Parts: sequence; C-alpha cells; structure tokens
Amino acid sequence: MRRILMAICALFIALPTQGQAQGQAQGQEWQPDRPVRIILPFPPGGATDLIARILAERASRDLPHRWVVENRSGANGNIGMAAAAQSAPDGYTLGACTIGNCAINAAIYARMPFDIERDLVPVFWSASVMNALVVRPDHPARDFQQFVAWARREGNRVNFSSSGFGASNHLLGEFLNGRLGLQMTHVPFRGGAPGMQAVIAGDTQMFFENTPTLIGSIRGGQLRALVVSGRTRDAALPDVPTLEEAGMAGAVIEPWFGYMAPRGTPPAVVARLNQLFNMALADEAVQARLRDLGARPEGGPPERFVQHVQTEVARWREVVRVNRIERIAE
Repeated sequence: MRRILMAICALFIALPTQGQAQGQAQGQEWQPDRPVRIILPFPPGGATDLIARILAERASRDLPHRWVVENRSGANGNIGMAAAAQSAPDGYTLGACTIGNCAINAAIYARMPFDIERDLVPVFWSASVMNALVVRPDHPARDFQQFVAWARREGNRVNFSSSGFGASNHLLGEFLNGRLGLQMTHVPFRGGAPGMQAVIAGDTQMFFENTPTLIGSIRGGQLRALVVSGRTRDAALPDVPTLEEAGMAGAVIEPWFGYMAPRGTPPAVVARLNQLFNMALADEAVQARLRDLGARPEGGPPERFVQHVQTEVARWREVVRVNRIERIAE
C-alpha cells in the first residue's frame, strides 16, 4: 500500500510538468528563455539595421534576455538570409527580410541559396519607407528638374551609388536612365551606409536610398534631398516632392522590412513572436522613433506580411523581365 501511495503521489507531481511540456511543444505557452537572434543581412547603419534595433530593444525589454541583432552582409542580403533559413526552427533565430533579399533577388539571381516559400515562414511586417534622391549640398542642381538637365549635359561622367546590384535604389537609377535617356554609371556598395558615405566624400554624385539611412545626414546638411519615391511626400521630409510630382508617372517604390523564421518553426511560436513584435510596434515611443526616421509602421499578423511579399516577388520579376535587366550568374 505504501508503494502504491508513493506511485500515486509521483504521478500527480509529474502531471503539471507533463502538461507544461506538452503546451510548450505545441507553442501554447512558449516564452523565449534565451536571446532571440535577428540575422540582419546588411552592414550596420542602414534602414534595415536601424529599424531592427528599435524593435528588438522594445520587444525584449520585459523578457529575461534582450534580443540580439547580428549583421551578416554579402550578396545583396542572400548570405545572411540563407543562414537564417538554415538555422534551427525553434524561434530563436530570425532573418531580416527586405524588398531586396526577399523580392528582387529572386528575379535577378540565377541561383538563390534559399527559397522564400520552401525554407522560410513569415513572422512580422515591421515598416515601409521610401527612397530619397540625394546629392552633396554643393551640387549645382537645386531640384529634380535641374538634376536631370545637369545629368544630360554630363552624360556618362555621372555616377550613382547603390547598396548593391539589384537593390531598389539600383533599379531606380536604371529606371531614370531608361525613362529620361540618361547615361549614369552604377557603382554598387555593400550596404546603404557605405553608398551614402561615397556621395558625401564626392566619390559618387547621386544616391537613391531609404530615408532612415539618409535622414541624419540630410538634417545635418551633409546631403540635400531632391525628390522621394513614395506615393505621397515623406512626413520626415515634407518639403521634398515625390517623383510623380516631379513628372515621373509610375515611379512609386516603397521599400519594406520584416522578419522570417526557418520553415518548421511551430505556428504557436511564430504567433508569439508576432505578438511580441506587434506589442513593440504599438508603443507610441517606438512609432515616434520610426516616423522620425521616415519609416511608416506596418504590423499585423504573419498572413498580411506573406501576402505582401508574394505580391512584391511577382511585381519585381515582371520589372526585371520588361526592362531586360541582366541576371547575376552566381
């Protein structure tokens, strides 16, 4: 009888543990008990980096461990995103997903090291931005029309930065070449911050880049913005007209940012991560910081993000096809 009573007691002691383990296995009670790592496939200082750090800090503020942003750049974002896709599907590794590495790259790289639909699952759509065309403050052009006239006179002596071949700011420059008959030469860099520094130093003469990357240098007088690529003006740059206002119909490009997890991550774990990100984005201080950078907060469930990514993948495949943009072999 004593042995039976001891066995019954042991069973009742074990039941809560088994129930808790089952709930965690299903993701129902999942809480990160170590740092979540966000692999950021670009160098520090760009819009992707700035937005990720703001959200990671707020999302993990009330958790036992702060989240970590790890910069791992190369191949226009492919290297870092491939590393995220190959990580353990346990909720502790995410990849920063952008218009470049998650939409445009699939259209311009002949071989991709990961497949968005096969290898990754959407977690959260953080923000959208627009690109601004910037020049040095001593540039002779004071507005977009003057810049176009200057670029036509200078011909192939004009060059422009980009954050990498196939990035949205590269394709915007090529769009101007094709639409306006310009001959600007593309100079790719490994990220937005190095491309911006090239303009400031005078190594290149123009740069289309995400507003958050540029806003500090614009406000500090190191760069002058001539035009933006959004549907409406950027609230952070209210005096700068859009490309459409400047006469360039159909030139709306609004880069976006979000996070994906390796395929196989439990749905309830994805849901909890999405909840933490949405809670961070709902913070008024976070929204104010993002808008001050020129970023528009997005948010919502993972389904909203995946629908947007699918639309963008299809759009950029068509852009590359119609404009006969050469694909990258490696």
